[in-house]
Formats: sequence, C-alpha cells, structure tokens
Amino acid sequence: MPSPDALRIALLCYRGNPHSGGQGVYTRYVSRELVAMGHEVTVFAGQPWPELDPGVGFVPVPSLDLYRRRFPFWWPWPWQLRTRWDWLEWGRSMTGQFPEAHTFSYRAADLLLGKHRHDFDLIHDNQCLGTGLRPVMDAFPFLATIHHPITVDFELELSHATNAWRRFCLGRWYSFLPAQIEVAREVPRVVTVSESSKRDIAAQMGVAAERMAIVPVGVDHTRFRPLPGVARQRGKLLTTASGDVPLKGLVPLLEALAKVRTERDDVTLTVIGKLRNGSRIPGVIERLGLKNAVTFEGGISDERVVELYATCELAVVPSLYEGFSLPAIEAMASGTPLLATTGGALPEVVGTDGTTGRLVPPDDPGALATSIIELLGDDGLRSAMAEAGRQRVLERFTWRATAEGTLAEYRKLLASC
Repeated sequence: MPSPDALRIALLCYRGNPHSGGQGVYTRYVSRELVAMGHEVTVFAGQPWPELDPGVGFVPVPSLDLYRRRFPFWWPWPWQLRTRWDWLEWGRSMTGQFPEAHTFSYRAADLLLGKHRHDFDLIHDNQCLGTGLRPVMDAFPFLATIHHPITVDFELELSHATNAWRRFCLGRWYSFLPAQIEVAREVPRVVTVSESSKRDIAAQMGVAAERMAIVPVGVDHTRFRPLPGVARQRGKLLTTASGDVPLKGLVPLLEALAKVRTERDDVTLTVIGKLRNGSRIPGVIERLGLKNAVTFEGGISDERVVELYATCELAVVPSLYEGFSLPAIEAMASGTPLLATTGGALPEVVGTDGTTGRLVPPDDPGALATSIIELLGDDGLRSAMAEAGRQRVLERFTWRATAEGTLAEYRKLLASC
C-alpha cells in the first residue's frame, strides 16, 4: 500500500530521447529514483520515446515526429494530419520554425485537463514551457525544470553564423523563445541545475530569483564506473557532441588536436555523437588534416560509452557554455581524467582546477592543446585527478541526491498552494 505521504507526479518531457541531449536522461533517472522512494510517477513524453524503468508509468503524447533520425523532415500524407495540433506542427515546421515543444504543450494539456484531470498531485515540466501549459498551471500545483536558458544557444549560434541567410534561418528556428520566456516567468516554482544557470535564467528570461532553486543533476554511478580490466589506449581523447553546434566547442577542440599532433602524432579523438546534415565539421577535419585522427560513434548504448571512457587517456568537455554537463560527470564517475573549459557551470561541476579536473578558458584551442600535452605526459596527475573526480561525483552528483532535492521542492510547492 502506498505511503500516505506518497505523491502522484506527472513528469512532462516533450522529447524523450534517452541518448541525445540531457532531457531524456533526466526524465528516466529522476522518475526511477522517485518511484524507488515510494512515489507514483507517470511520464508524458513525445518521440523519440523515453526509456523508463519498471514501475514508472508512461502516457505517450505522439507528435508528427518530423525530425526522426532515419527520415528527417518527412512529408506526412494529408490523412496523417488528424488534429489541429498536427496541422499547427506541420505548418510551423514548413516556415522554418521548431514547433515540437509548443504543440506538445497543447497535446499534454488536453490529456491532463481531460481523462487525467484527477490523477495527479502536481505537474513537473521538464523544460517544455509551451503556452498550452498555462491552463495546466491554473489547475494543478506546477513546477518546471529549466536546465539552462536556450537564449544562450541562440546567441552562440548567431555569433557563428557566416551569412544573412543563416541568421534569418536561426531566427525562425528559435522563434519559440519569446513565448517560452513568457511562460517561464509565470511558473510558480522553477528548479535549475547550477548557480550559473540560475543567474542566466534570471538575467535572460526574467525569472525572479526567489522562485528558483538549485538541484544539480546526477549520474548513474553504478553504470558509469571504472573498468579495471580494460586497457587505456595511448593518446586517445574522448569527447561528447550530441549535436555539433557551436555551443559544444567541437571546432576549438579539433583545432587544438591539430596543434597537439604537431608534437605527438599518436594522439587521436573519438567523438560520441552524430554529425548533422550539412555539418561544417567534415570540412574542418579535412582542412586541419585530421581525417585519420578523428572517429565518430553515434547512437551507442551506455555500456559502449562506459567502455569508451575506460579506453581513453583523457576526456575533454570543450563547451563554450554548459548549464551543467552530463558528459563531465559521466567521465568523472567512470574514473577518467577530465579536461574541461570554464564555460557556464563547468567550474561548479568539475571542482578544483588541477585536483578533480583541469579547467581552461572556452574557445581557446591553444589552452586546450597545452593542457592536453601536459596531461597526456603526466600519468601520475591523470591518475590522481581521475580518483578525486570520481569521489566528487559520489559525494555530490548521484540521481538519488537529485530526486531528494527535487522532492524537497515538490513539498515546498505544495505547502505554498
């Protein structure tokens, strides 16, 4: 029998992808830990469908899935546009906009205010912030997680745009931002993942600081762990770039790799991720003469990711900005020494420079190259950083700690209603 203190929670995630980006990962593990603590969690999610653990409920909220990996930007037949939200999603996509969060919010609202009207004690939105959620906020206690303001992504992409057409297209794609900002200002309680994100959300989205709380995200430390029987490959670097956007700093890392290979031609880079259609990265690799030094692994399992961490000598997070950084704590939990930038929240995550990881300025290939050469040449320093990094994760960044912090915010929200 459920505890009288058990909560019935609806957790919303407009894209449930568990292998690309952080929202699907967050949804899976927070829901798992809350259920393990005795609460009832039902995930409402769109495609790609989430991977959820036993005991977690699931209500599919189907979109047109226009950006599916195998057939991106497919054209539906007229009879596949069954609802007004389908037509809205299709119409906005045809004008260069990203409509999924917006239309998901209306589809989810129809379910929550209809057949599920009496099923939940509170609603937890995982950075959808669509305008369709406004009546849901009126009907239920409502909390939202904002990992970081997407305004940062937009600004960085604009700064790297090479022509007016690209800037116009980016403006269309990010046209959802004004509405998201308006909704964020109306959310009664906001959880974010770092002090850096909290400052940026307040400054760029106008969310009142007193309505925000910091609950860091976690890592599955039982899965991401050292593999003592696996040998590390000399000179192998590893990075994650789920989308090769400027924000992730892949180009500065490639430029750093080219510099490093003038001194050590055995250094290689494995990138966890898949290149976008029309990516500039292949051209950069060709220009820098790195064709035989860089490999990509996309769509792989967590087990394969753990194996890659075990075989590399150094993990690198070269991001220009991070609201948190799952790849950073995955590397640290895996017992892999970490080199990261000071972009956004990374110093909060990595900890003391030279102890739990090495930190360099963002968008600085020279600094990256210097640190790569130094760290690859010092086995003792890498070993000490790897051990201290894993201990930091175990003390601060587990999913149980994330769930406990989130639950405390649920209690505060309910007490204020």
